[in-house]
Amino acid sequence: MSRTLYLPEDYKSALTLRETQHAIKYIKDIFQQALSFALTLDRVTAPLLVRKGSGINDDLNGIERKVEFSIKEIETDAEVVQSLAKWKRMALYRYHYNAGEGIYTDMNAIRRDDDTDNIHSIFVDQWDWEKVITAEDRNLEFLKTTVSAIVKAIAYTKRKVSLRYPELKRTICDTPFFITSQELEDLYPDLPAKERERLITKEHGTVFIMQIGGKLKSGAPHDGRAPDYDDWSLNGDLMFWNDVLDNALEISSMGIRVDAASLQKQLEERDALDRYQYDYHRMIQEGTLPLTIGGGIGQSRLCMLLLEKAHIGEVQASVWPSEMMETCAEKGIVLL
Repeated sequence: MSRTLYLPEDYKSALTLRETQHAIKYIKDIFQQALSFALTLDRVTAPLLVRKGSGINDDLNGIERKVEFSIKEIETDAEVVQSLAKWKRMALYRYHYNAGEGIYTDMNAIRRDDDTDNIHSIFVDQWDWEKVITAEDRNLEFLKTTVSAIVKAIAYTKRKVSLRYPELKRTICDTPFFITSQELEDLYPDLPAKERERLITKEHGTVFIMQIGGKLKSGAPHDGRAPDYDDWSLNGDLMFWNDVLDNALEISSMGIRVDAASLQKQLEERDALDRYQYDYHRMIQEGTLPLTIGGGIGQSRLCMLLLEKAHIGEVQASVWPSEMMETCAEKGIVLL
């Protein structure tokens, strides 16, 4: 186990295994409807695989190895997606969506280099969403309004779940506190980023940490971000306080996407101008792709939060280290 496994004292799941399966479906049904209504999104079909070298797959922090393989009748190898950040923007262009309209989809990915712990798995499942915006929408107030709408949808889902399962006692703050990553570093200058997140989220319950990707005064970014989808001045992470784990839980990473100017600046900063060889990047440079806002919302993490679980493996079937499975079993944490 590469990360530290947190084992809550006297933990016992509020729901049985069978109840948990029913509740997972209920959460997904309710939240998808709430999200679609809040942001005016259509459900679409998305790929699990893309061609290697297409420039569509997400590079995340630029160091993660993609899962790739050859295909019998296709001349290039395929890759399992790591996220759909770029694919969604291309889809909005291809499907002729207009400003104020958007899409969402199930995104399933394999991130083979992720370390596993209570909230991390090599299998990633998200609701990926993307929406066309205008040039006038590219500002922090529009970003905040969108974040608040997502939080309302999550809080609504929690209320519905708690009515069906009254043994789930915890509540969710439905008013996010907004803070930039630099303001957070200024507040806790001697602490690492994850501890800053923990303290600010414990204080406010629901927090959106903005402007992630660029270097802070300390010389390091708050967290890693690819240079070619989020505008680092108009993005952020949505965190909820998790009583079970006594920690902040990131549910969503999202932001207003790069335009031609911010793409150029961020590619220069990362010495990645060679990416203009790809259609996606050239279409942003030329102004062909629509301006958009989008993000991912963790399905298993949301279920974990709303069902008051101690481990993501209680709501997701995946592969875990043998030591982790044994330790969790001893503490009454049943991994699927």
